[in-house]
Amino acid sequence: MRGRTTLVSTLALGLTLGACQTVPAVPPSAADALASAGTWRATATDQDKERIRSWYKSWQAALTDARAKGYGAEIEREGVLLEPMAALPNPHIPAGDYRCRTIKLGTQGRSTLAYIAYDRFRCRIADEQGIASFVKLTGSQRPVGLIFPDSLNRQVFLGTLQLGDERLAIDYGTDRMRDMAGLLERIGDNRWRLVLPAPAYESLLDVIELVPAN
Repeated sequence: MRGRTTLVSTLALGLTLGACQTVPAVPPSAADALASAGTWRATATDQDKERIRSWYKSWQAALTDARAKGYGAEIEREGVLLEPMAALPNPHIPAGDYRCRTIKLGTQGRSTLAYIAYDRFRCRIADEQGIASFVKLTGSQRPVGLIFPDSLNRQVFLGTLQLGDERLAIDYGTDRMRDMAGLLERIGDNRWRLVLPAPAYESLLDVIELVPAN
């Protein structure tokens, strides 16, 4: 447990070494392509590859559960933020500080709600050794990790979850309950979302909205 710098180094090392409604057609999963040097597939755990592969199923399960438990109006009010197929071309997100907020969809048990929208928090995108990093700066659950290039309309996030008053992030791949994988997508002008399918705790899918702080 040596902090965010070590987490970034660990992920970068992986790059070096590993080198009844009608819906639009679902694009091929980002996890279906073969791993090659310099891609996120060379770094991701098998569990996280499956998370990326099953992203659309996670969306469907989370939205169905939340709607069935009375949160349909809240989902509709969020518009494109909670539409699975809303990703636009050119997902690149500039380095800088962002205002973010998390929405948790669906529930893994009876002790949590099927829809929770949190207040905005501070997060940051930075350049790390030629690749972008994401870190949530405040709150009790703080994702931290790297954003890898992938397709024309999405990037892939791999990282870990920092909890409570922890000051150090654990290394990616050392604790499957802390590993995280997601899709970073642009959904409007100066508006992005980080979709985290099948999180280890509480919900069925998390969505983090990002807009520039300034």
